[in-house]
Amino acid sequence: MKIGRKVADLRKDKGMSREELGKQVGTSGLVIGRYERNENTPSIDMILKLAKVFNVSLDYLVGEGQLANYDKEVLKRIEDIEQLDKETQIKLFFLIDNVVQNFKTKQAFAK
Repeated sequence: MKIGRKVADLRKDKGMSREELGKQVGTSGLVIGRYERNENTPSIDMILKLAKVFNVSLDYLVGEGQLANYDKEVLKRIEDIEQLDKETQIKLFFLIDNVVQNFKTKQAFAK
């Protein structure tokens, strides 16, 4: 999916007009429309502003996948985990894996 489509979808999901989005990122609604139609490509600075307004990662806006649309709280926790020593990370990952496996097992048996 191209960046213009993602911007349009995110803007509509937030119930914003092009003009409202333009004001929040320091441009006009006309420019936002050009981005959405992929007539113009936003600068890196503009992509940063758009990501901040939409509360998404840069990877989500410029990447091909959908997986980068993480909640900021999740991203903050991931950053915090990266600061931990390896031994603590291994223990935490073991715990997370067990909780996720338990959740998936409950879902499978609930069907």
